Amino acid sequence: MNKRILSAAVAATLALGLTACGGGSDKPAASDAPANSSAPSAGIAKEDLKIGFVHIGDESDMGYTYNMVQGAKEMQKNLGISDDQIVTKYNVTEDDACADALNELMDAGCNVIFATSFGFGDYVTAAARENPDVQFCHATGTQAHTAGLDNLHNCFASIYEGRYLAGIAAGMKAKEIGNPKLGYVGAYPYAEVISGYTAFYLGAKSVCPEATMDVIYTNTWNDASLESQTAQALIDRGCGVISQHSDSTGPATTAEANGAFQVGYNADMTTAAPGASLLSSRIDWGVYFTEAVQDLIDGTPIPQDWCKGYADGAVALTPLNEAIAAEGTQDAIAAAEAALKDGTLEVFKADLKGVNADGEEVDLSQGFQESDVADGQTSAPYFNYIVEGITEVSAQ
Repeated sequence: MNKRILSAAVAATLALGLTACGGGSDKPAASDAPANSSAPSAGIAKEDLKIGFVHIGDESDMGYTYNMVQGAKEMQKNLGISDDQIVTKYNVTEDDACADALNELMDAGCNVIFATSFGFGDYVTAAARENPDVQFCHATGTQAHTAGLDNLHNCFASIYEGRYLAGIAAGMKAKEIGNPKLGYVGAYPYAEVISGYTAFYLGAKSVCPEATMDVIYTNTWNDASLESQTAQALIDRGCGVISQHSDSTGPATTAEANGAFQVGYNADMTTAAPGASLLSSRIDWGVYFTEAVQDLIDGTPIPQDWCKGYADGAVALTPLNEAIAAEGTQDAIAAAEAALKDGTLEVFKADLKGVNADGEEVDLSQGFQESDVADGQTSAPYFNYIVEGITEVSAQ
């Protein structure tokens, strides 16, 4: 079954009990698998490389996939990779269509394939198991940690650092307009989303102590209409500043239409909503794509789990919209940036309590170390507590 994936292979992967959705409330146990996975020992000549990408959307979302594509272009520029060495599959759904896309990329001769959506995980793991001569890098995934495959890799970035900084902009604006109630459009109740919105809330709370936040899940990554409806529901609940872990500019344009303010994700949304969008946090995926492909060229093992943050340039903010930002916002962000870089600011070390997945109260005042790959943990976030001040609201 070389270079093919069958539905039965995916079913077998599921039967093995590999992680298929967001992590639980506890930090995962350190894996016994090797810290690094293998690349061909002699490397691959740059001109012989063929690089595949599988995306859940396309650049028109001006959000998640757009940001991923910018990272791929950055990697091409950094390494001098030609366009004909890149094969991309857009608008691939998280079902058997992913298996089809992976098969097509392998048939095209790809040496390495980057799959960029969480729900591709089972298909990527099945492909890696059946095709040991191809390297598979799964963004936001969790399965490399336990699969024990030399050619399966997971990658993420410490986006919670960027979300904390973006939360400062939201908190400053909330304080300026005299409305401490924030809103958040969340995709799914996964650890990845919960970690992000908690960091955003803590950033806001650092400058606006009275801040509270409502969260509504859309249960989809990218649906511009539903994201707009969800943003409207939050605004109707009295939220003056909203943010999002969703892929479109729908929340930004909805905020502008209602005289509210917004903090985005993945891309600068000020063009779509110049009167509402304050700034966005984003992962610079070009950092990882460049490192992984360079490893393949050099014959250096690609890390089993890769996670870098703000100090490494893997997490960034888009320019602050000074025309609408509260006075002093840039200075407040700069101070927090410096503290992140020198290690004096730990995002999840705060005087707060949370509720775990079983509804039990947990004391988090001693801090929580997120995505600590140096300690053998997964690169994907695993903070999964609902902290005081945040309310999960049922969809309207």
